[in-house]
Amino acid sequence: MAHSWGYGPDNGPDTWHHSFPIAEDDHQSPINIVTSEAKHDPSLPPLIISYDPSTAKLILNNGHAFNVEFEDSDDRSVLKGGALEGTYRLKQFHFHWGSCDGHGSEHTVDGVKSEAELHLVHWNTKYDTFGEAVKHCDGLAVVGVFLKVGEARPQFQAVIDALKLIPTKGKQAPFHNFDPSGLLPKSRDFWTYKGSLTTPPLLECVVWNVLKEPITVSSEQLSGLRGLFFNDEQDSPCHMVDNYRPPQPLKGRTVRASFH
Repeated sequence: MAHSWGYGPDNGPDTWHHSFPIAEDDHQSPINIVTSEAKHDPSLPPLIISYDPSTAKLILNNGHAFNVEFEDSDDRSVLKGGALEGTYRLKQFHFHWGSCDGHGSEHTVDGVKSEAELHLVHWNTKYDTFGEAVKHCDGLAVVGVFLKVGEARPQFQAVIDALKLIPTKGKQAPFHNFDPSGLLPKSRDFWTYKGSLTTPPLLECVVWNVLKEPITVSSEQLSGLRGLFFNDEQDSPCHMVDNYRPPQPLKGRTVRASFH
């Protein structure tokens, strides 16, 4: 059944194609980025990322990850430039991560995983709604940011602190006055390719923009992610870890780079 997918042995990514046949199509994500094969494209303009902290609305545990959701009825928080045509509004961001001794990014670079990966999800304003946008190959633009262990990131701590309010599936809490720009690296160098959502329904509607430079967070901050639970309040506890899809075949797609 469509609602029963997850990351366990019985409902994990290897099984998703049963309910979502698109899982085996030609433009699936994530991918392994092979740096020697990525094509430098000097015609790519820089990514323009402009976020307004007042658009942050709430934080939600959806049983697969947690989302920080944003007011997207106007153009206060937007993404433009790069391989994108037009304006894309920020809808939400979420993370994928591993277990205590494992790395949990979705994209890999030359086969190497990072500890975790941030996805900032935007939708194309040439469509009327997010729901309409996902029906089109240029409907969404996701910015991917790798996380590695190092110095703590102060801007990340507000997110980690809020997780205590949403330990189990279905819990949500207000989350206001947050600027996601604080979760971005200094460099905006990126790889871009045409792909899909990395969770069901796996729709092939995403222009991916994976930033080359990671951000650092502390091991304590990463542990905060692992304090969440997949289950709802009534069920036996199951820690939210390893909530990532492995890289999918490139199947002839070109990955472009904004840098040499």
